[in-house]
Amino acid sequence: MPKLKPETLEARREHILDAAELCFARSGFHRCTMADIFTAAGISAGALYVHFESKEALIAGIVERDRARLAEQFAELSFATDLAAALTGLGEYYAVEQPQHKRVLNLEIAAESTRNEKIAEICLACDRQVTEGLADLIERAQQDGRAAADVDPQQLAQMLCVIGEGLFWRRAVDPQFDAKALMPTVMAAVAALINPTPQHPAANLKAADLQAAAED
Repeated sequence: MPKLKPETLEARREHILDAAELCFARSGFHRCTMADIFTAAGISAGALYVHFESKEALIAGIVERDRARLAEQFAELSFATDLAAALTGLGEYYAVEQPQHKRVLNLEIAAESTRNEKIAEICLACDRQVTEGLADLIERAQQDGRAAADVDPQQLAQMLCVIGEGLFWRRAVDPQFDAKALMPTVMAAVAALINPTPQHPAANLKAADLQAAAED
């Protein structure tokens, strides 16, 4: 049998991950089987196992794909003149435009990470990379004068992640939640954190204030 071209293998891998996302979101990590996934993908069991040996490996592939996509978006944001406005576009993409199954999937992965060490390691590593990437983005913006210099990048990055995770969770569990309607208020708060003015209470926020707010 002739070997498949690298681009064909990569396309199949992406197709498998798409099918796995839908299956995990619909059935949950434990109820979903590898058979469910290769059936949904329309491939043989052997074709699935060429790429992924287990459900944990599939989760790792899903998480890594999302992390890589976000890293590319961060790279694009690094050139934005108005960081707060650029983050608004990113926030709308993840909180409003992404399909509902992605929000449910994220909750399913997070829940499984509380009892599965392999999944926990995958999620924590991804979270650290995302937070560091966002902090680096903020620090570069500070150096270029596009963000307030007196805010701790690490603490602000963590705060932004907490805000984002709250939006994702609410959208996943509340069918009446209107993320689009809430986004202007959310992003106004984010803008105040990134570029506080003397007229706004956020102007006096320091690292300790941000950490206290994140812990509340």
